[in-house]
Amino acid sequence: MTIGQSMLPEFDQEMQSTRKVLERVPDDKWGWKPHEKSGTLGWLASHVGTVPGWITMTIKTDELDYAPVDGPGYEPPKITSRKELLAAFDKESAEARAALAGASDADLMKGWKLLAGGKEIFTMPKIACIRGMCMNHMVHHRGQLTVYFRLVGVPVPGLYGPSADEGMPDSAAAAN
Repeated sequence: MTIGQSMLPEFDQEMQSTRKVLERVPDDKWGWKPHEKSGTLGWLASHVGTVPGWITMTIKTDELDYAPVDGPGYEPPKITSRKELLAAFDKESAEARAALAGASDADLMKGWKLLAGGKEIFTMPKIACIRGMCMNHMVHHRGQLTVYFRLVGVPVPGLYGPSADEGMPDSAAAAN
């Protein structure tokens, strides 16, 4: 079993949990944000929903210059509704799963570089990038999205057990 294949149970669990969250994104709150310095709910949901594509990109490329000097910078997909969001997430998570399952250990140990304007931001093994800059990044922002849900009255789904909105005992909910 390769490193990538050994990650599939965790990948599957996190994608299932992420989809549960994305299924609750309210179209009528797409432009809502909790603070002037915060991104909108729709932007945050789109960010969470497209991070799986970063896994595929990391496996299939050796670097990304997100702001090249001689061309246009990286533009995230423009998603405007929950329907588009779920379609993008399903496509990108399926592609990421296939890329992870098919990657050799040598591929995953190879360095991957992030650049801005031709200047190196970091280089790390692809596996470290997948874990830290993709999976952990997605989970972090998924957590932010659930806080947005709480603020706009959307029930928060249970992710690692029940949530206060899905039958958590009162004593446990008070601790959270």
